[in-house]
Amino acid sequence: MTLLISLGIMIVAVAVARPLSSRLGRNAGYPMAFLFLTALSLVLTGAPEVLEGGTLTGEWMWIQSLDIALRLHLDGLSLVFAILALGVGALIMSYCARYLSEEYDHGRLYMLLSLFATAMLGMVLSADIITLFVFFEITTLCSFFLIGAQGLHQARPATRAFVVTFSGGLALLTAVLLLWHVTGTTNLTAILDEAGTVTSSPYAPWIGGLIIYAAMTKSAQFPFHFWLPDAMVALTPVSAYLHAATLVKAGIYVLMRFSEPFTDFWWWTTVLVAVGLTTTIIGAVFALQQHDLKSLLAYSTVSQLGWIVALIGVGTNEALGVAGLHAFSHALFKATLFMLVGVIDKEAGSRDIRELSGLYRVMPCTAVLTALAAMSMAGLPPFLGFVSKEEGYYAFLELPGHWGWIVGLLAVASAGVTFAYSFRLLWGAFAGPTQQRGLYDAHWTFLAPAAVTAGAGLLLGLFVSSLNPLFDRSVQATVLDADAYAGLSLLPDSIASPALWMSVATMVFGLILFLASEPVDRSLQRLVMPVTGVKVYDAAYAGLLRFCDLVARPARSGALAPHVLWPLGAVAALAAAAPFLDDLDAVGPPSSRPQDWFVVGLTTLAVLGLCLTRSRIGAVAMMGVIGFLVAGWFLLIGGVDLALTQMLVEILTVAVAVLILRRLPEKFSPVGVLRRSTAAVVAAVIGLAAGAAVLVLTGRPESTAAAQWYIDETEEAAGGTNLVNSILVDFRGLDTFGEMTVLAVAAIGLLALLRGEAPADQKARTMDLPGDETVLNTARIILVPLISAVALWLLWRGHYEPGGGFVSALVAALAVVIARLPRSAESRPSRLRPAALLAAGLIVAIAAGALGLLQGSFLSPITGSIEIGAFYQAMTTSLIFDLGVFFAVLGLVVAALDRFTRGAVSGASAEDPDAAPPPGAREPRTSQTQDPEIQTTAVEGGHR
Repeated sequence: MTLLISLGIMIVAVAVARPLSSRLGRNAGYPMAFLFLTALSLVLTGAPEVLEGGTLTGEWMWIQSLDIALRLHLDGLSLVFAILALGVGALIMSYCARYLSEEYDHGRLYMLLSLFATAMLGMVLSADIITLFVFFEITTLCSFFLIGAQGLHQARPATRAFVVTFSGGLALLTAVLLLWHVTGTTNLTAILDEAGTVTSSPYAPWIGGLIIYAAMTKSAQFPFHFWLPDAMVALTPVSAYLHAATLVKAGIYVLMRFSEPFTDFWWWTTVLVAVGLTTTIIGAVFALQQHDLKSLLAYSTVSQLGWIVALIGVGTNEALGVAGLHAFSHALFKATLFMLVGVIDKEAGSRDIRELSGLYRVMPCTAVLTALAAMSMAGLPPFLGFVSKEEGYYAFLELPGHWGWIVGLLAVASAGVTFAYSFRLLWGAFAGPTQQRGLYDAHWTFLAPAAVTAGAGLLLGLFVSSLNPLFDRSVQATVLDADAYAGLSLLPDSIASPALWMSVATMVFGLILFLASEPVDRSLQRLVMPVTGVKVYDAAYAGLLRFCDLVARPARSGALAPHVLWPLGAVAALAAAAPFLDDLDAVGPPSSRPQDWFVVGLTTLAVLGLCLTRSRIGAVAMMGVIGFLVAGWFLLIGGVDLALTQMLVEILTVAVAVLILRRLPEKFSPVGVLRRSTAAVVAAVIGLAAGAAVLVLTGRPESTAAAQWYIDETEEAAGGTNLVNSILVDFRGLDTFGEMTVLAVAAIGLLALLRGEAPADQKARTMDLPGDETVLNTARIILVPLISAVALWLLWRGHYEPGGGFVSALVAALAVVIARLPRSAESRPSRLRPAALLAAGLIVAIAAGALGLLQGSFLSPITGSIEIGAFYQAMTTSLIFDLGVFFAVLGLVVAALDRFTRGAVSGASAEDPDAAPPPGAREPRTSQTQDPEIQTTAVEGGHR
């Protein structure tokens, strides 16, 4: 429970961020930091058990039928990254309290940073691969909103970061599904225990490759490194947290967590070492090229991440141990440097080292803290950065044959450049004559967070042996070997140690580059890459937009034919491919009855009438007849729910069609013989294909067995007797919730189109209605309550008799239609708000799902009954979920009605679209679409 409570505290931090900020302003960072530390203290209560070789666990079942749960576990590897996420997060929150201005939107930033930390904590504690993926992707979303929070200038970099890292998320999702398929479980511990099953599977290369891709995009490895320096447009606290402890470390964690099954594959080692070394060298060179301190640190992060990935690729116990150590030391010195660069930028007004000089005289505390962090980044003793670099050399030399020395020399070159840019940062900002003498050190509360991380880098380096228990357990959790040890030490084993002399060579090479900074800088400034990652991304993005434009072009036509081209073409293509598919032999024609052929005959006549009529109203009438005949057919075979739904849809279709037809000519425009012939051929092909599909697929044994299972098990498993409704809200409740979300998105699109438009047909609202208006008002007064009562009755009984949320919402929509019959000008508009209905639907559905957690699984039904004397009524939480469906569907229908009852029409009104404008009036602008039947008229000053 401790881990669940810790995660719960972080969720509370997300919830209270805005209220605290509205009351305390930027100082809300301090109570937020306290919540972070509280969550960390709960995690650390399990540290003694972890350091003794145990594992702390917690579980909250989510989807019991699929064995998906919020499983949490704390082992050595999780503990390392949890300390980073929460410890550095608390310091960043304290730093924000002094960095942010009073006018800034503190609540939004604190909320997103807290969500960022929550997602990172949830990811590193996850013992289920599904929840691990969910938290992995939440970090992507948080980074997008945090990077792009400042305006349009940050939008493009935020989009680049989102697209690249989200593609990695899709890769991880595919790998997760393959792991689930291979092992039959989503339990991470069980999957890692069955490493042999994974490695012997033919899917192993695909799983490993997808995990590598996900980590490369998340941790900014070549060729995806470009998004991370591009993302430095974010606020400095955001950059500090993103670079030090959260987003980029997520990819590192995933690689380390899943390394055990793949370390013995040559391609795993080759790809990770090659990509990591390439990235670390490129990042180091580009960092040395920068004059902006924040850009220098951004490319430095790329370089350091490449170093860690290369160590993970080596795959030995020592390499994996030092990979975790370097991730830890990097978080300390990188968080320090980013926070201090923010201090310099705030105080001096610049981050360009060409504009900064001699700041050590006026900002001595800032200079000392920067020196501590820069020396740790450069790998100087006795800092923790020196230990992680030194141990990294030992790990690289463990590669077989000459590869160890080759990789070691490349690592020395990268570390030498790191030494050079570390001292360039320090010297460029603080050495030389003081040009800005009016400056002074920031307040101690502003410097305190950086002082903690800078001091930790020094103290932990001096006493690095105290970290051995933590990183020993980290290695053991990674390689699943209780005898694995990291063996960290500050001093080398002997004076002849190769790693010691490699460190000496690193310092000499770095010092040469630093002393020759002017010629080196001139050379690097002339280094212009012919192709950059940003240019490649932008070109690919533009090409994708052009392709999407080509695909979507038919949908922008006002004619109907281009809209149906793609779906009908897909049906024809599937029909053509059917003979080449296996196991699709026809099972024989289904049995038929005389009444079936009677319905077929009537439907044929209605279709012929639809094809021959030139009247739009006649076409709508024939479509309605066809729909009612299909509903009658459903009744003949016992599908009462389907028949109800079909009839209600037909009635609503007529209501919507009336709103549209009043703006169109009464008759269709004449159509040429060629077009009619082409349409007839296409209709015949599609009809034959659909008929063949029905003949082949209807009545197959496997579908009959599935249907029989639902018939036998529904009442016991779901507590309902209406098979259709039970399937929708119980067995496939998660699918239905997804469909509700799609409905909400579609309705939001309608509402967006509606925004800013005035009600249509103003003349129709104010003109005298034909006939007696009293009759319409009386009918409305009687029918609307009556139909509403029927809708509620269908909703109440839907789990046991024909009805349910969808059908009841359609009935309620009929009440809305009747209530919106043409009114006088004095009538009030409808009080129904589509957005409120949609929100209510989703909230109620989620609440019903959350109640299911009491039963052990999200959306699991909880059944009961009400007994009052002779009255007995079975009850289930599925009714609550059905209420959510009711609200969502009704919201969509109301949004559609709002959309179709708004728009601009000419003052001549919709009564006579061909009426001439009054004298002196300007001619309306008319745009003709590809189809001469459909015209759109836009009046000057109105909306189309």
